[in-house]
Amino acid sequence: MRSYAKSIELYERTRKSLAGGVSSNVRYAATPVPLFFERGEGARLYDVDGNVHIDYVLGNGPAILGHAPKPVIDAVAATLSLGQVYAAQHPRETVLAERLCRLLPGIEVVRFASSGTEAVLMAFRLARAFTGRTKILKFEGHYHGWSDQAYISARPPLNEAGPANAPVPVAGSPGMPPSVLDDTVVAGWNDLDLLAQAFERHKGEIAGVIMEPVMVNGGPTEPRPGYLEGARDLCRANGALFICDEVITGFRAGLRGAQGRYGVTADLTIYAKAVAAGFPLAMVGGRRDVMDTLLDKGVMHGGTYNGNVQSMAAALAALDVLEADDGAVYRDLEARGTRLMQGLDAICRKHKVPARVQGLPAIFQVFFTDGPAPSNYRDAVACDRDRALAFHCALQEEGIRTNQQAKWFLSTAHDDAIVDETLAAADRAMAAIA
Repeated sequence: MRSYAKSIELYERTRKSLAGGVSSNVRYAATPVPLFFERGEGARLYDVDGNVHIDYVLGNGPAILGHAPKPVIDAVAATLSLGQVYAAQHPRETVLAERLCRLLPGIEVVRFASSGTEAVLMAFRLARAFTGRTKILKFEGHYHGWSDQAYISARPPLNEAGPANAPVPVAGSPGMPPSVLDDTVVAGWNDLDLLAQAFERHKGEIAGVIMEPVMVNGGPTEPRPGYLEGARDLCRANGALFICDEVITGFRAGLRGAQGRYGVTADLTIYAKAVAAGFPLAMVGGRRDVMDTLLDKGVMHGGTYNGNVQSMAAALAALDVLEADDGAVYRDLEARGTRLMQGLDAICRKHKVPARVQGLPAIFQVFFTDGPAPSNYRDAVACDRDRALAFHCALQEEGIRTNQQAKWFLSTAHDDAIVDETLAAADRAMAAIA
């Protein structure tokens, strides 16, 4: 049995001066308490009690190259003596913007921000200014940040969410003004008929449709064939912008994100997390005519830390690794992630535990269910969460760190030996809960 005595002691101490003992509510979700870590290196984390964890949380996605990747750390270290924020421009911004516009589908112009939540709000404002409309359509189970305008129906209780064919907006937190629900339309994802019906109910009112092109936060689920293209076409037919939230899938689903993977281009796209391999950076990019509303219509966007020296240096260094040999690291990542998914599936069958291992090789989940594979949020939320939590706890005892929903992020630092070690540990963990 692993000891977490020092983490427990630190957590009790921290709660006296830091609200709730954490700096993000997401971090409450750890057992026996939110754990305290001293360092990360490659695919491993080292906690204050001396426990070593093979990490499949990876900061909830940013550490695509593993923890403290040397090329990124060296590039950032070389800039520290140059200053951090200038309240002005610098050449690294220019070079990074040019590379991103060359690399990413549909990105003619970009604007940098510091977090995904900020970038989502910028995209909403751009869509409203460009179309002259106010409503944003989003999907059940898709998370777009914790702001009042976005944290709606991200994880709605089904007894509050209304019928599947016409969900009602559900505020995700106390303290959100009811008025934000008036400007939000919610639909079920992965069904073009439901999206068409929502457009019909709100004809001429929807400024933009935002989605995770692969549902990740509600449980990693790929779009059905033709769904992304159909959603884009419905947006065009109804005068709304098609907005892809690639905060997680960008630079994780592939070098060119989910849009590159599925061959679909959005009007606006939001990136964050993996783009700077662990340093804070987000951005909105897309059509020039839409992005130009920042200048032509005076749409306001600001941020003291936007384009800061270290985040630009980190992103450029990360791209050097990710782009090398036309994304060769992704071929290894896909192969290892596929082997890990297949191995976990075989372990579930070996122990006669009904489950589906689903998602992409770099981001997937073990859904405990004896039913069909989930295709949307309501399917995913109906899976056995108690067994997922039990598996998470059993994995932790074996030195494998996932989140409590049994969701796995992979990095380029997870080599074949680590995958082998992980599968052996997962076999023991599954035996413990079977």
